Amino acid sequence: MMPIGTLSKRSGVHIETIRYYERMGILPKAERAANGRRSYVEADVQRLAFIRHARDLGFDLSSVRALLALQEQPERSCKTASKLATAQLVAVESRLRRLAALRDELTRMVNACENGRVTDCRVINELAKVN
Repeated sequence: MMPIGTLSKRSGVHIETIRYYERMGILPKAERAANGRRSYVEADVQRLAFIRHARDLGFDLSSVRALLALQEQPERSCKTASKLATAQLVAVESRLRRLAALRDELTRMVNACENGRVTDCRVINELAKVN
């Protein structure tokens, strides 16, 4: 058994995030010691590592919940996991396209700026435009 601080250090997940995951039902409610403090087991470290990795990959909480449910059914088809990962990949690719467009626009603005007076500044003028 370990306290929440140890769980946080071992999993790399902040204490408040651990509490949030408990409230959301993604992490089971912790056992309570006689003094009322939360107490965790090794399985909680593993579960938080899974959640953290999924969140690092951009999965939302509902997808994480679905992936955790699948993990608990090892004989089941992984088709749902593949669909969730494919949807996440599509979302990431979309964000990358938007970020590339933003990069191009910012590059154009910076390159057009002659570093003169603010009244002639391309960056300020571009930002002030009404679409």
